[in-house]
Amino acid sequence: MGKTETTRRLESLYDEALRSYLAGGGENALHGAYEAGRLALAKDLGVLDMAALHHSALVKVLLGTDGEGADEQKDLQAKLSAASQFFAESLSPYEMSHRGYRDAIAALRALNETLEEEVKRIAHAVHDEAGQLLVAVHLALAEIARDLPSALRERIEHVNQLLHQVEEQLRGLSHELRPTVLDDLGLVPAVRFLADAVARRSKISIRVEATLEERTSPPVETALYRIIQEALNNVTKHAQAGNVRIRLDADGQRICCSIRDDGVGFNAQALLSGREHKGLGLIGMRERLSAIGGTMEIASGPGEGTRLLIAVPREGTRVHSSSAGR
Repeated sequence: MGKTETTRRLESLYDEALRSYLAGGGENALHGAYEAGRLALAKDLGVLDMAALHHSALVKVLLGTDGEGADEQKDLQAKLSAASQFFAESLSPYEMSHRGYRDAIAALRALNETLEEEVKRIAHAVHDEAGQLLVAVHLALAEIARDLPSALRERIEHVNQLLHQVEEQLRGLSHELRPTVLDDLGLVPAVRFLADAVARRSKISIRVEATLEERTSPPVETALYRIIQEALNNVTKHAQAGNVRIRLDADGQRICCSIRDDGVGFNAQALLSGREHKGLGLIGMRERLSAIGGTMEIASGPGEGTRLLIAVPREGTRVHSSSAGR
């Protein structure tokens, strides 16, 4: 099977970057190496694939493209090949771990997608099916009220008012479970809708600022929405905050989100190091970010509020996720 256009592009990019770097190319050449790694990751290449790519490029740089030459060159080529085999063997444990990690991430993404579909089904049932039942109850009560004296009709009207409150609460619950605005209009309108609902319920001032204009992939939008939702849930339950600021920006191929509150804060170092119970939904946040290749930094301290800094690739590529404390 011949090489694909992507493979040829990757080899050419890596060759040129290595030649430039060995010739003193500096930061620009290192950027080329980074781009090659990003392309390899998107192509789902493993550690051993990258080792083979590096060996091929190094042979070309040191011996020429034909690999032929004097006896010294042939001896060097043999040593390079042996060193490549040795190096590849040392990377085998990393390769197995990497493949296991990729499989786990794929399973996690599939699980998240399944859960979101189930949440969507439940939200539909709450909004549409329960709503239809309430309409039927309203009609039945209206029919009963026609045959009742005015005193009893007033009591029926009171029941109707209670049913209207139930309907409003079910509608709000449905939108928080899976807001249609997220599917229809995208992340920023959905976050504004969520922030308004939480602010009304909690009496906390929540400001949303966004320069993000274009939509991104559904898995990224869903993951960021859920993380912001969990963060706001933490604020209302634990932070004792009066103000929250959410910011969404585009930074090249990344989407950046910051969530800050002026609440009581917590010991982020102890929480992230495992000395304290990992509550606050951080495990769920990390899992969602891992599934789309995101990163999260947490900065907090007693009496200093909390700040979450989140970055994800626009298309949710599979890169390693990390979290760091202050």
